[in-house]
Amino acid sequence: MKKIILIACVALLAVGCKHDTFTISGTIENGAGKTLWLEEIAPEGPLFIDSIPVDSKGHFKYTYKMPYRSLYNLHTTENNYIVTLPDYGEKLEVSGDWNNLSMTYDVSGSPESALLWQLQQYTNDGGKMLNELVDTSEYYAMLRERGLADDNTVTAKKQETDSIYRTIFSEQQEYVCRFIEENRGSLSTLIALYKPFNNRLLIDTRNPQSIEWYDMVLEGLQERYPDNPHTLHFKNTTEHLRSALSREQ
Repeated sequence: MKKIILIACVALLAVGCKHDTFTISGTIENGAGKTLWLEEIAPEGPLFIDSIPVDSKGHFKYTYKMPYRSLYNLHTTENNYIVTLPDYGEKLEVSGDWNNLSMTYDVSGSPESALLWQLQQYTNDGGKMLNELVDTSEYYAMLRERGLADDNTVTAKKQETDSIYRTIFSEQQEYVCRFIEENRGSLSTLIALYKPFNNRLLIDTRNPQSIEWYDMVLEGLQERYPDNPHTLHFKNTTEHLRSALSREQ
C-alpha cells in the first residue's frame, strides 16, 4: 500500500511539474552551433532567463518553469528576436532563419503565441511597403541630382509617397486596435498596445483618446488575470497616463 501511495505521489508531482512549465524547441536555419537566449518581458522590463545552445543540425530545446503567465522573447541577437506567449504545459515549435528571425519565423503549439505571430506578420508586411516607398523616394532624388527629373516631378512623387505612407500607418493603427478588441484579456494586447511602426507608436500616448485603449486592455486583463504582475503593473501605468493627460488638458 505504501508503495502504491508513493508511486501516486510521484505521478502527481510529475503532472504538477508539467502544468507549470512550457517547452520551446525547433530548428533555426543558419543557426548551427550558435546560442539563442530566452528573456522574459517582465512588468518592470526585460529579464534574462537562460542561454539555449543550438546543435549542429540547427535544433534546440528548452523547458522553463513559469512563476506566472508572461511574455517571452527568443533572441538570436539583441535586436533580432520573436515574442511568444506560452501557456502552462504548452510545447512551442519554432522555425526561422537565424539572420532574420523576426521576418522569417513560424510558431505552433501555442495559440496565443500564434496571435503574436499574426501581429508581427502584419507589421512585417507594412515594413516591406515602407521600404518600397523609401526606395522610390531615393530613386527620384537620384534622378534630380543627375538632372533627369525636375523639381516639380520630384515634389509630386514625394507628395504621392507621403500619402501612401499615411495610409499604411493608418492601416497599421486600425489593425492593432482591432487586435486589442478581438483578443480582450490576452497578454498579447500589451504587445499590440505598445506596437511601433517606423519608430512611431501606433497608439500614441500624447493623444487623449489613447486612454480608451489603455482602459480596454486593463479591463480585459483584470477580468482574466486579476493578480498577474503584468496586470498590477499595467494598472499603475494606466493611472499615470490618465493623470498626465488630465494635466495637459
